[in-house]
Amino acid sequence: MKTIDDLDVAGRRVFVRADLNVPLDGETITDDGRIRAAVPTITKLAGAGARVIVASHLGRPKGAPDPKFSLAPVAKRLGELLGADVAFATDTVGESAESTVADLGEGRVAVLENLRFNAGETSKDDAERAAFADRLAALADLYVGDGFGAVHRRHASVYDLPARLPHAAGDLIATEVGVLRKLTDDVERPYAVVLGGAKVSDKLGVIDHLLERADRIVVGGGMVFTFLKAQGHEVGASLLQEDQIPAVRGYLERARERGVEFVLPVDVVAAAEFPDLKTKAPSEPATVAADAIPAGLMGLDIGPRSQELYASKLADAATVFWNGPMGVFEHPDYAAGTRAVAQALVDSPAFTVVGGGDSAAAVRILGFDEEAFGHISTGGGASLEYLEGKTLPGLAALED
Repeated sequence: MKTIDDLDVAGRRVFVRADLNVPLDGETITDDGRIRAAVPTITKLAGAGARVIVASHLGRPKGAPDPKFSLAPVAKRLGELLGADVAFATDTVGESAESTVADLGEGRVAVLENLRFNAGETSKDDAERAAFADRLAALADLYVGDGFGAVHRRHASVYDLPARLPHAAGDLIATEVGVLRKLTDDVERPYAVVLGGAKVSDKLGVIDHLLERADRIVVGGGMVFTFLKAQGHEVGASLLQEDQIPAVRGYLERARERGVEFVLPVDVVAAAEFPDLKTKAPSEPATVAADAIPAGLMGLDIGPRSQELYASKLADAATVFWNGPMGVFEHPDYAAGTRAVAQALVDSPAFTVVGGGDSAAAVRILGFDEEAFGHISTGGGASLEYLEGKTLPGLAALED
């Protein structure tokens, strides 16, 4: 896989497929982590005299323009981070894009409007995707793939466009792949994995793969209640995927056979109602035993004893991968478990990787120094699929 150091970019139009899919509250960006992660590659290209055309998706518009998913606030924030004016095209392949790119000087940067305002970007029809990729290719001379959070998608700007232009991986993708190889090909042991999030079904593939590689798997979040139920425990009104219980029982049995330690909570913080995440009004949490959650209560975080247990299980690890919060971290009454795991990673001498998505957001929202972790990924779904051993279309497209 070539990198941007292998390209002669001076004076040339370089299409950078970034991942600027940030959360918005109206036009306010609530977490600019992905924009900041894109800055080094854009800065390097602009510094080498490239005419940099940045493209990304944001949200899930239905293949047509939708003002609430505009990249205009992102372009503004990117300009602030670069300390330079950033031009903004109000379409992706239309008159505004063409004129914006035509006016772009050497070392300057432009952002195109949301790629997903075009049905061809995400189409399952190869011909429709190809036609959109052809129009994107007409805007540029070179392609740089740097949107790691999108490389698991077979989308026009990720998969089809690189075949139409000389291409290379940006520094962000090169870094992400290098880190993930340390979690798959050359792992320092003990290797501990922390998995959280709402649904166990979202993690089945990675659990299956990690049972052959990890020494210890620590489980939290909403998905943990399916594990507890599979062990025969009462989980009250907690989130539960009944249909996944047989699969979970199978994984627990395989773990026993292979000597992989599964760590589950011994207590949970529960409540009768899901908390209000907008107002963050105080709720009425109760700490209860994880193996006997009362009827009518739902588990919303791991409890204090579990926090200490999880920290102890991570203390001796040489490598830690974490994907998924331990509870409803967006509410202060249920953030302690996620905070405890993050702090355990900060305190650990291990090579620590935060696997994108909600875990990366939690690290920032809870006020941790990002430099205290070995690596914070920009792509939760992409990280998981890589660890499952899947071929990621966006990475395959960058290989020669």
